[in-house]
Order: sequence, then C-alpha cells, then structure tokens
Amino acid sequence: MQFFVDNFPLLREAFLKTLSLSVLAGLLALVLGTVLAAFRVSPITPLRGLATFYVETFRNTPLTVVFFFIIFGLPQIDFAVGFFTGSVLAVGLYTAAFVCEAVRSGINAVSPGQAEAARAIGLTFGQSLREVVLPQAFRTVVPPLGNVLIAMVKNTSIAAGFAVTELTASLQRLSNANGGDILLVLAAVVAGYMLITLPAAYVVGRVERRVAILR
Repeated sequence: MQFFVDNFPLLREAFLKTLSLSVLAGLLALVLGTVLAAFRVSPITPLRGLATFYVETFRNTPLTVVFFFIIFGLPQIDFAVGFFTGSVLAVGLYTAAFVCEAVRSGINAVSPGQAEAARAIGLTFGQSLREVVLPQAFRTVVPPLGNVLIAMVKNTSIAAGFAVTELTASLQRLSNANGGDILLVLAAVVAGYMLITLPAAYVVGRVERRVAILR
C-alpha cells in the first residue's frame, strides 16, 4: 500500500495523460475516419482515390514510423508540433484509417434500395449519406469500431518513446525507482489501462445492445 501512496502523483499524472491522449486521438480518428469513408464511397473519382491512398498508406505503415514523421519529420518543413500534440496526431491519423474501413463496411451493409429511395425523393449524395445511410451504417459497426478504439488506447503506449509521460513511460520510471516492487509497478500500470479499456468495452456493449433493438 505504501508503494501506491508514494507514487500516486506520478500514476495519476500518467493515467490522465493516457486518458486525454486516448480521448483526443479517438475524436480525431472518428471524425476523420467517417469523412474518409464518405470519400471512399463517393461518386467523385479523385475523392475515392485520395481516401484509398490515405487508408493504404497508414494501414501499411508502422505506427512508430508515423510518430517519427510527425514529431521529427514535420519540423524539417517548418511545421513543428509538441510531443503531446504530435502523439495525438500520430495516433489519431493512424487510427482514422481503420475507422474508415469499419465505417465503410457498415455503409456497404446498408441496402442499396435505401440510397436509391433517398435519391428518388430528391436528396443529393451528401444528404442521403448523412441522413439515411450513415445512421444505419453506424448501428452495424459498433463492435468493430469499439475494438478499433480499444486497440488505439493500447497504441498510445508508443508515445512513451517520444517524451510523453503516459502509463507506459511511468512503468520505466517506477521500475527504476522501485526495483524491489516490480510486480506492484506492473499491476499499477495494467490497472491504469484497464480503467480506460474496461469501461469503454462496457459502453460499447451497451450501445451495441441498444442499436440491436432499434434495428
């Protein structure tokens, strides 16, 4: 117990940093991923090509490389960002590619007749996508989206290598300072991640059951 009392400030700071990084990156990934999914099903060829290029580039690039590019590469073109901001961008931009594919699968699962009916009453492609297709698509992709976002929380651990004091970074610091309590250190860090991922999984499950009733 004394271990947790002595190291509570560091653990709290690391947990809050991981939580804020996860929330901000998740919001970026959800918004950008949805836009990319709309581009991928767009009738405009350049938009489809742009979204496909983005998704294939990020899906086939290691996240660590994305971190290096944003934090150390962008300053080379006079676009420097802080370590925390760079971490949010790296995780969010990377995860957006997976969100895009999850949402696109939901769009493809919507009956083509829905979009045809929307066009028949005079809605544009954008209006039919926003008002008819996407609400139905999101109901079908709650579980895969939840899995993507939970995986994203664990991916934030890479930020530890880029001067962001989140939970994984605190693991090394606490291990060095408390070599005799390594199991407690590991338990504390694992508990920190579970305090984020388990409630997230619970919310996803509740939402999944609710939209199943609506369908």
